[in-house]
Amino acid sequence: MIREIFEIKDKSLAGRIGEIITAHGKIRTPTLFPVINPIRQEVSLEVIKNIGFEAIITNAYILKKHMEKEALEKGIHKLMGFEGPIVTDSGGYQILEYGRVDVTPEEIVIFQENIGSDIAVILDVPTGGYAGYEEAKWTVEETIRRAIISLKFMKKDKTLWIFPVQGGKYLDLLEYHARKALELPYDIVSIGSPTQILEKYDYATIIHMIATVKKVLPPSIPVHLFGAGHPMFIPFAVALGVDTFDSASYILYAKDERLIFPHGTMRLKELSEIPCSCPICSKFAPQELMEMNKDERIKCIAIHNLYAIMQEIRRVRQAIKENTLWDLLEERSRCHPSLFKAFKTLIQYKKYLEQHHPISKAEVHGIFLYDILSIHRPEITYYHSRLLDNYKPTLHKGIAIVFLNIEEKPLTRTEFYMNIREALEKNNLKNVHIMVFMPYFGIVPEELCETFPLSQHEKEYDDIVLNYTIDIAEEYFRKNANAYSKILLVVIEKDIKLAESLQKKIRPILGNVEILTYKKTLSEVISEILSHVMGNSTVRSSL
Repeated sequence: MIREIFEIKDKSLAGRIGEIITAHGKIRTPTLFPVINPIRQEVSLEVIKNIGFEAIITNAYILKKHMEKEALEKGIHKLMGFEGPIVTDSGGYQILEYGRVDVTPEEIVIFQENIGSDIAVILDVPTGGYAGYEEAKWTVEETIRRAIISLKFMKKDKTLWIFPVQGGKYLDLLEYHARKALELPYDIVSIGSPTQILEKYDYATIIHMIATVKKVLPPSIPVHLFGAGHPMFIPFAVALGVDTFDSASYILYAKDERLIFPHGTMRLKELSEIPCSCPICSKFAPQELMEMNKDERIKCIAIHNLYAIMQEIRRVRQAIKENTLWDLLEERSRCHPSLFKAFKTLIQYKKYLEQHHPISKAEVHGIFLYDILSIHRPEITYYHSRLLDNYKPTLHKGIAIVFLNIEEKPLTRTEFYMNIREALEKNNLKNVHIMVFMPYFGIVPEELCETFPLSQHEKEYDDIVLNYTIDIAEEYFRKNANAYSKILLVVIEKDIKLAESLQKKIRPILGNVEILTYKKTLSEVISEILSHVMGNSTVRSSL
């Protein structure tokens, strides 16, 4: 039976804030485990903890090979000098790099439990980014075999165990392996072998990999992504449901004199100023860093990199809390063409995202709509699906008054709406349905105008968005053709072409579609609207 070790606290898209419960405390997610070399620590663990990292990851294979006796005598927490949760890898990365390791799956399982690892990984066989299909298939089957064998040597009293899902870029193998994970009593699932793919900035492939695995797993299982530590990709992985990451990027980039930022990396020698306010960048100018001895310079850059990573993790957590993770993705997608491609790839999984996304929360934040990509955000797709699948107008052969491009929100609280409703009631015109044609959303019936996010959004749009919205409106009227015998499109004169485009789309469905234009304000056309409703006006009237 799988232990209950993960509690979800908040959600946005498929991303979540949660807590993993370990023997040495709770780990707040999403988060990253900085990779610590057990032989040499360039940045002290006290500094790493003070930056905000609650857990670290180190290599059990290296410990066993070089410090086995000391590790067994002291235990990993005393040996490392870190009282928080410690994750240990088993040597899989060394297999990926060198082809083999001098340890068996059974030995490394026993060793990790004996040294007191809080979270541990079995000795898997990583697929990597360059394997052919048959080789990838073998890594999957061999990892499954090792996972089954390893279970026999686990006490599972304090250590949480990770099941690594292999298959690389071959999505059918990933799905097969993820389903196998559900058959075995592991606590955490990881997605292995992305490092070589990430090095090529092929974020779109990683998006497919994550989504393939996540769609198989229940939400109760935390998911780890190996080797993904750059802030520019973290929001995208979190949005799909990745909870934890690990990376040595902070120190590897530092040794190459590269500074990590949310939008990418920059070489120290290219900087005249550092766009950062972390303690390192607040204290030292680029030239001062260049003048340091090499070891001190590496240490300072590594500390900056850790601050940059933690800053992005906190930004992602806050976006989840505010339910604005989509907005962060749109912002980050403009940082690099590969991220823009990743964002468009992520949109392919919009049904999955909508399924997990909380459409509204107790504390509502308005949404921002920019272009055709915003059409795919869950609040929009959710509205479209509910409007077309669940909503039924109560009229039969009634009249629809459709106001186009009304900027005031919600319509039902405007003086004009109240006046037109009062006039309709005075004239005993009950079989009339008022609605708004709203870019991105399509048709918005009056009774839905005040629901989120129809009155809680700001938008910019172009003809591409309008054409898409017209198609949504056409679909609404096609589905509800029996509800209306006549459509009156009310539009300001300057937007007459929009009304004509909408009329052209829905006239084949309903036939009687008229346009009424006005010059300045809607209050000018109340009498004209009544005349149209009662059938005493021409097809087009302008005041």
